[in-house]
Order: sequence, then C-alpha cells, then structure tokens
Amino acid sequence: MTEQAADAMATEMATAQLKERLYATITMISVVIGLAGSSHVTVLGSVATVVTASVGLWLAALVADQQAHRVTRGALARGRELRAMLFVSSPLLLSAVGPLVLIGLSALGVMGLETALLTAAGVNVATLFAWGCYGGVRMGGGTVFALLAGAIDAAIGTAVAVVKAAAGH
Repeated sequence: MTEQAADAMATEMATAQLKERLYATITMISVVIGLAGSSHVTVLGSVATVVTASVGLWLAALVADQQAHRVTRGALARGRELRAMLFVSSPLLLSAVGPLVLIGLSALGVMGLETALLTAAGVNVATLFAWGCYGGVRMGGGTVFALLAGAIDAAIGTAVAVVKAAAGH
C-alpha cells in the first residue's frame, strides 16, 4: 500500500469515527434529557440506562458493519478490517463516559442527579459546538464561519434536548 493510499484510508477512518462521535453525542443528549425528565430516576437506574444505550448502539453498529461487510465482500470482517470497525465505533462507547462521571458525582453528593443529567446534556451540546467550530476552521472559512458552524451543530443538539423535554420523556 502506498503512503498516499494509507493516508487516504486513515482520513476515511477518522472521518467515519468523527461521524460516530457526533451521532453518539446527539443520542446521549436525548438519553440524559429523558432521564432528567423522569420523576422516578435513580443513580443506579441512570447508570444502567446510559450504559445500556451506549453498549446497545455500539453493538448495533458492529452488527450493521459486519452485515454490510458480508453482503459486499462475501465474508466476515477479520484482522485489520475488524480492528477498523472497532476503532470507528468506539465513540459509541465513549459517549457514556461524561454522563457516567457526572452521575458518579451526583452519587457522591456533589450535585443532584437531575443537575448532573442536565449538565451532561449541556456538556454534550458544548462538545457539538466545539466540533462544529473545529470543522469550520479546518474548512478555512475564518472565525465567523467557524462560529456559525459551531452554532448550527449546537442548535441541532439543543433542538434534540428541547424536543425530548417537551415530549415529557
């Protein structure tokens, strides 16, 4: 494999992983807002829900990737291809870390559980803003363009939170 082809493959994998990270962040906003809006949520129930959502998304992505690989290539992904799938899907597991840390702080009495869950949603919206700004800078559009891209990404995350909260679950 040439150096140029290796660079192209690395860029493609990084692009796919970032897409998964953004998807997982938006999904986790929905999960923590749903938990915050629940009247009988507990620390243990919140941990179980966040972990289940994260692991469930990760497993669904792996199953879908393996199925797509079998359909297009006639074989299961192994070796390098399987490692690439695991690398690309890893943000689906990592999306649980922030909310779990904040839920843990709640369990220690640092903040209330609802505050921890709403803070997790806020941190995830801020993360979307940061990725949008970074993307805007990488595209070379200047500061205003970067801030606009960040604001659009944050607006998407905020819209998910507002709709979830308005729906009452």
